[in-house]
Amino acid sequence: MLFAILCKDKPGALPLRLANREAHLAYIREGWVSKIVTAGPIFADDGQSMAGSLLIMDLADQGEAQRYLDGDPYGKAGLFESCEVWPYKKVFP
Repeated sequence: MLFAILCKDKPGALPLRLANREAHLAYIREGWVSKIVTAGPIFADDGQSMAGSLLIMDLADQGEAQRYLDGDPYGKAGLFESCEVWPYKKVFP
């Protein structure tokens, strides 16, 4: 089942994001990359400043989505102000 995961960074957290980026990418490569449909940072209104992460993942259930979030180095470092998970249905393309 597909899930949309939206995590918003805490204000002023760019240094924390950058400091944990390699660990975050390694975490994904070590067991989650095959479950990602698409993923990447979202940006603030200026279009330049990273403000969070958006992922579409193919997961068994909401529990697996939570396991992903619980192990993510970004979350463990306290980067996120909030994370939301929704069941998702791809329509296009």
